[in-house]
Parts: sequence; C-alpha cells; structure tokens
Amino acid sequence: MLWDTAARVGDRAAVSERGATTTYAALVARAAAIGRALQAAGVEPGDRAAVFLERGADAAAAFFGALAAGAVVVNVNETLRPLQVEHVLRHAGARALVTTGRLLTRQPRPLDAEATPLLVETLPPAASLEPVERVGSDVAELIYTSGSTGLPKGVTLSHANLWAGTRAVIGYLGITSADRIASLLPFSFDYGCNQLLCAVATGATLVVERSSVPQHVAAALRASAVTVLAAVPPLWLQLLTAADFRSPLPALRTMTNTGGSLPSDAVRALRQAQPHARLFLMYGLTEAFRSTYLPPEEVDRRPDSIGRPIPGAEILVLREDDTPAAPGEIGELVHRGPTVGLGYWDDPAATARVYRPHPLRPKGTPDAERVVYSGDLVRRDPEGFIYYVGRRDRLLKVLGHRVSPDEVAGALYASGEIVEAVVTGEPDPAVGNRLIAHVVLAPGGSLERLQGYCQAELPRHLRPAHLEARTELPRLPSGKHARPVLSEGA
Repeated sequence: MLWDTAARVGDRAAVSERGATTTYAALVARAAAIGRALQAAGVEPGDRAAVFLERGADAAAAFFGALAAGAVVVNVNETLRPLQVEHVLRHAGARALVTTGRLLTRQPRPLDAEATPLLVETLPPAASLEPVERVGSDVAELIYTSGSTGLPKGVTLSHANLWAGTRAVIGYLGITSADRIASLLPFSFDYGCNQLLCAVATGATLVVERSSVPQHVAAALRASAVTVLAAVPPLWLQLLTAADFRSPLPALRTMTNTGGSLPSDAVRALRQAQPHARLFLMYGLTEAFRSTYLPPEEVDRRPDSIGRPIPGAEILVLREDDTPAAPGEIGELVHRGPTVGLGYWDDPAATARVYRPHPLRPKGTPDAERVVYSGDLVRRDPEGFIYYVGRRDRLLKVLGHRVSPDEVAGALYASGEIVEAVVTGEPDPAVGNRLIAHVVLAPGGSLERLQGYCQAELPRHLRPAHLEARTELPRLPSGKHARPVLSEGA
C-alpha cells in the first residue's frame, strides 16, 4: 500500500506533526531502512516485530517497514508502563523491538532484560527494499486488547483483514487524497491504526496531534485545516469543553465516533458545534474491526443507534440458543464478514469461545467460516437499525479503552502491598467509568506506596481513581468475591 502510493504521489505530504512534514517518498525510504534493519537483525517472515514509538512518521514507517520485511507487527501503546510492555513482548514472542532510547529512558524502570527482544537501534542508509510477498491469509498484525479473564490478549489480524477494513471505511466515509485526517488515537488501537491505513491508501495527509489539553487539540485542528476527525466518547466530551471547538472548524467535513456510545446530549452538542460536518456514529470491536455505522442523515432522528452493518459485513442478533432475535428483542451481536480476525494469538481456548462456526449456515455448507460473538447485547428495530444495550461480561470502558478489572487487580497484586483486591467501576461521563480498587493490605503494606506504584507502573486507563482499604472483602457462599455488593458501595 505505502510503496504503491509513494510511487504515485511521492511528493505529497504523508504525515504532518509538530510543524514538520514527511512526504510519501521520505516515508517509504524510512520504512525501507527499518525493514532492511530488521532483516539484517535476523527477522524472518512471520516473526513478530514490536514497535514501541511515539505516534508519528517514525511509528508509521516502522509499521510498514516491518510488514515489508514480512514480519508481523505488534504496535505497543506508547503510554504503557513496564509491566504491560513486558507482557506484550513475552506473549507475542517478539523477535525484535523498534524503539528509541529516549522513550525507554522515560520509563520508571528499565524493561526486564529477559522480556526484551533484540533492540533495533541503528538504521542503514536509505535504500530500496522490495516488500516480501505475502498472501491475504498471512498474519499481518497483533493488537493487544484487554479480555475478561485478566491480561491483554493478542487479536490476530491478517493482511486481508486490514485491506477489507480500510476499503470499507474509505468507501462509506468518502475519503480522498485531498483529506487531512487527524491522528489523535494510538496506532495500537485498531481505530487509530485505521486512520493511518486510510491516509496511506488514498494518498491523504495524516495530521498527528499529541497534546491531551482539549483547547490545544482544538486549536491544532483549526490551524492544520483537518477535514476528518475520529475520536472516542471521552475525547469528544473533552473537546466539547474547549471554546475553540464549540465554534465551527471551516475545513472539517467528517466526524466519526466509536469505542463506545456517545450520550444523546453529546451528539446534539457536536451537531451544534460543527453543523456543517457529517457525523458518523459507529460500533466496532477489535476482533472484527468495524461492525456498524449510522449514516449522518439518520443521526438527528436516532442519535442512540449504532446503525446498520458496514459494507461487506452481516450482523446477526442472536438469542442464547443461536436463533435470530425478533425486532425489538435483545440478543448478542454476532459479526460475519471479511474483517473477522483469525483468533487470539496463542490462546486456542479463548479463540474457540469468541470465534465460532457460523450458526445459521445452510445445511450442507462446509464448516469453514468463523464469526465473532461480540459479548455485546443489542436490539434491532423494524427498519434494521441496531441499538447497543450493554456487555455480557465485566469489561469496562475507561478513556476509550476496554479495561478488564481482573487485569487491574493482577497489577495491584504485583505491587506486594496487598493480599486481596477487587476492582469495580462506576459510571463517569468524563471517562466512561471510574475504577475503584477495594484492597486488603498485606502486613506492613501501605496505601500510599500502592498509590505510588500505580502512578509508576500503570497507564492512566488502568489506574484506579480511588483506592479503598478494607479489613476484609465480602464473599459469596462459593468463596468468590461478592462483586455486586462492592459495586453497590457496601
């Protein structure tokens, strides 16, 4: 994709960041250098190459350079701390890590040497590189996303998955080479990576903004003449507090939301702030990328809907017995189509639970297709529009991330300050959910040291907003923690 675009429009701006511009010709040269460096380091097709870089031109070049070398890319969120980085590197079996000394020294402690693969620190001079041939079913990327049972799982995506998702979004958003696409989300998110892919596929410009201050972000969007803006609900709510965003951005033509449903009043506020921009309300999950979108012309009529299936996908709403739910009846959203991933990396049990045989395939059809059982409960109205109801499991949305309370509790145990922990959530419009950690301190344990540990080891979306020390945690007769009692504040 990058090589083809650079051959067509090499002098066009590919990435704009901090006042600097990288052309497509420069980006492909940088990607080729990184790809050659990986090959020189012994990375072979199918090996995992982790990318731990600040979002921008270098991270984009590393993504495409690793793919060009035939490797499987593992984008590591730059905000993660050592505990999470080490887990991703170990679980993926990363052969190499593309990073910078500056980013590593920002960590509160050095990465565990046993978890850290070969560091790719030096690059050869810019040179040509013929991308390694791959087929659509070859693995392209692992995206680590939290699961309901603890540590993040690696969603395995093929080259065909990435192509299908990119083509679908370009089609229904109408993205062209004239667009300037804002990049506010990490490349380690499927949503954030999709902005990069859509830009490169069309020859558009990716405008990278890293500030977390709403007024600064709004000012940058205006100054950069951004035309396409994608965000998750907490970010939209923050942007709506900025005076510069509450007045129209003349260049903005498209806004998209996913990663959770926007409150209806926020939808109305966005429409009022940017009345000339088309607003697409979307729903997706990493395991299948994007499932539905609500066309802009329907937003004012049904602002609480997640829309209809994206082009090329079929969305089933199924009862527990796998029969189709009637209109208005609540069922589980099940996705089938070309964006369905290959499963979870090195986790056949979790793969079998979520990626299942197509339950409604005609009799006699070979059992060759897998569909994704999302765990999300939805209902469909008589006109075919879908409405999100809630989650089957305990996953919480925090700052746009899917967070497993078990993952947070596991990190707290690693501090050595506690003997028991249960993490619950309470709704908070600003962040989605606030994490509340109910803990029993170990002998000699300190709540203050635990707070310091969280600050040093956990990124913001995994960091409890409140630590509550208890002498004991309530239990059910089975011996399990009584989570509902804790959630009710008892």
